[in-house]
Amino acid sequence: MRTVLGHFATGVIAITALDPATGQGAGLAANSFTSVSLDPPLVAFCVAHTSSSWPAIKRAETFVVNILAEDQEHVGRQLAIKGGDKFAGLAWNPSPSGAPIVENAVAWIEAHVEAEHVAGDHVIVVARVRHLYADGRSPLLFHKGKYGRLTLGED
Repeated sequence: MRTVLGHFATGVIAITALDPATGQGAGLAANSFTSVSLDPPLVAFCVAHTSSSWPAIKRAETFVVNILAEDQEHVGRQLAIKGGDKFAGLAWNPSPSGAPIVENAVAWIEAHVEAEHVAGDHVIVVARVRHLYADGRSPLLFHKGKYGRLTLGED
């Protein structure tokens, strides 16, 4: 299943927050992300039940979904590993509510949990958008288990 579904190219997101219990940055990388609704503004992503970062992010009132830029593979890899200080050397700026926006992300969406739905070995998180921004640069892609860049043909 992983091999077949790996043929579907996706973007790469970094979900970041400040854990209110420790004041430290918490983050994870994911490629399951989608727009859900414009009215109300909702997005969704999936997180494995085994994630050690999601509980810390969920404790925060707000978090940021960062859409990583094509040159931010290192950020995706750093936030994908289990344990350790995922924010070591990671530059960020505060969102309007203070959650970490990864520096140089293509776009960011500040949100909070609206609903969670258990689905197999993951939870589908539906989040309400509070603030958002995009700068128009190209995103980092994930395809067949590898990171890549978008190459558009001419019309």
